Amino acid sequence: MDHGESSEIGKDLSESLLLDKDKSQLQHQPGHWNAAAIILGFECLQSTAYFGIYTNLVRYLKTVLHGSNASNAANAAIWNGTSFFTSLIGAFIADTFCGNYQTVFFSSLIFLLGLLIITSTSLIPSLRPSPCEGLVPSCLPATTVQTIASFSGLYLMAFGSGGLKGVVLPLGADQFDENNFAEREQKGIFFHWFYVSFTFGILMSGTLIVFVEESIDWPLGFSICTLCLALALSALIISKPVYRLRKPTGSPLKRILQVLVACFSKISSEIPTDTNLLFETKHTDYKRQRLAHTNDFRFLDKAAIVSDTDGDDIEHRNPWKLCTITEVEELKTVLRLLPIWVTGIIFQAAFSQICTTFILRGSAMETRIFSSLSIPPASLSSFEVVSVMFCVLLYNKIIMPMSKQLFRNGAGLSKLQRMGIGRFLIIIVMVTAGSVETIRLKRIKNGNGLTNITWQLPQYFIAAVSDMFNNISQAEFFYDQAPESMKSLCTAFGLLTVALGSYLSSFIITAVQFVTAQNGRSGWISDDLNDGHLDYFFWVFAGICAVNFMLYLAFAWNFTLKRVVI
Repeated sequence: MDHGESSEIGKDLSESLLLDKDKSQLQHQPGHWNAAAIILGFECLQSTAYFGIYTNLVRYLKTVLHGSNASNAANAAIWNGTSFFTSLIGAFIADTFCGNYQTVFFSSLIFLLGLLIITSTSLIPSLRPSPCEGLVPSCLPATTVQTIASFSGLYLMAFGSGGLKGVVLPLGADQFDENNFAEREQKGIFFHWFYVSFTFGILMSGTLIVFVEESIDWPLGFSICTLCLALALSALIISKPVYRLRKPTGSPLKRILQVLVACFSKISSEIPTDTNLLFETKHTDYKRQRLAHTNDFRFLDKAAIVSDTDGDDIEHRNPWKLCTITEVEELKTVLRLLPIWVTGIIFQAAFSQICTTFILRGSAMETRIFSSLSIPPASLSSFEVVSVMFCVLLYNKIIMPMSKQLFRNGAGLSKLQRMGIGRFLIIIVMVTAGSVETIRLKRIKNGNGLTNITWQLPQYFIAAVSDMFNNISQAEFFYDQAPESMKSLCTAFGLLTVALGSYLSSFIITAVQFVTAQNGRSGWISDDLNDGHLDYFFWVFAGICAVNFMLYLAFAWNFTLKRVVI
């Protein structure tokens, strides 16, 4: 794994001397922690607002809009998936047209409008169905107008929040100067605190706001979400002068297409052995980082071959016929990220079990502790969130300084190494879950009663450590390795693993149950888990994660890091 990243520290030191072009893209220079702290607060508030709706969305669709269980679960999954997929749109707009700040601003306005609509539909009697009445509830389904009103607010939220997801993090990372080694180290700390802010928002929404929605009033809970986002947007507007803003550099997809077209137009050309013969611009006002040539995907180098058809004035070239080494290397960088990205989807599929099968298993366990206190199965996810915060503090204060001394490289564990640790620990999570389930089933079979729900705490804690190592490092890695013109797009691309992992998990669960429930059998994931074998499911997932980990090791070992030159 060290092959690609063993030179990362040397690269960092050299970049502090070599990088000077990047500053031309920054419109304001204050930046640093003053601006980053505001972005952390913004992320915490917008995360609270988003998950204040999403965490309890299934319950809202059932109790207020009177939808069926199947349709409610499907609608919630589609809605959450939409917000992740639209993050690609927001990131593309940021990189191509508006920049990060403007994209965050306008996406927040759309998000806020959606919240105002969904809050209004919960307040105005004519826009929501009448409550169920009687001992045997008689529930009138939502009318077409009521459904349109509610779902228009929800999907405006999905598009607005999606526009934020891939852009807020790059906006915060831009506040730290790539040319300064100390600030570049501080940027790594920012990534950790950004994730803490995100998870703290989840914690607040999953406890305080869900309690208000369930026990007091849905409109009040929605109003708190709206207030949180309004405060976040106000802070964003007021603090604009302190941000270091990066200018958009045009469509990254267009440049990718230009490289492909130029490459295939010279398909019969022979790549020179001397890479200095490949074309690179000599303009001193070049606005993007220049990337050093690499030997990966050599066939793409054909796009940078200077031929007689390119004319004498190649500095005013046709970009569809002749591309620079930097433009070719930008495409290579994206291609190198793809295998790492795919292994991230498998990781997220396994990690999503904390919100599905772990909760199902918790429902079949003894939830009381200390005789009288009952722990709802879903509340253990809050323990995972708190554990992530603890792990981040532990890493920044103890693990990172120790690893710096151990490796004697000034940075400690590399991003690829940290991601590898996270991907390995998810195997341990699945093994632990399978072992606990085996014990639970054995106790049931022997008539020893229910296993206490606290037996699940170890797997949740290990999942938190895995979460901290993998998800934070992956976000940082995708940002750092992304071409300068694709920072937001690659960040959103990395976040997309969460949505695709959830979809993959749903597919695996459905497929496993379908295969194991043949010939009248109850299946591994039966309605009555005491008749099933959820432990077998966890063992299978542990095997999938083990294979995924081995593939990741191969990809990480051969990964070529981006190298910036003048």
